[in-house]
Order: sequence, then structure tokens, then C-alpha cells
Amino acid sequence: LGDVYKRQADRLAKARRRHNLTQEVVRFDTGLNVGRIEAGCSDITLSTLADLCDYYDISPGELFQDIVTHSS
Repeated sequence: LGDVYKRQADRLAKARRRHNLTQEVVRFDTGLNVGRIEAGCSDITLSTLADLCDYYDISPGELFQDIVTHSS
């Protein structure tokens, strides 16, 4: 699952940058330490994930699109 978390963190960081937001602005607006999330230093709950998806205006489906969690 480590790769899943890393790819998820990378996609969240890309979504933040697409909106030209700093980690500091997102933390101020949401109260979430996105720096720790993007660095993979913090576990992320489904509610936190949903909050960030709403904030970045992306769907959870977009966030996990093409992420494979098991071998076929």
C-alpha cells in the first residue's frame, strides 16, 4: 500500500499546485497539515481525503484513477 499512499499524496500535491496554492494557504483554509500528508508522514482518513477533494474540486475517483492496488 505504500505506493498507493505515495501516488495519492503526489496527486493531492499536483491538485494543490494546479490551483496555485501553497501548503500554508491550504492549511489556513482547511486546518489540515497538507505538508505532512503530501510528504507521506501522516495517515489520511477518508473524511480528510473527501475534504481535500472538495477543496481542490476533484472527485475521489479522479484521485485514485489508474492506481492499481493488487496484481492481476
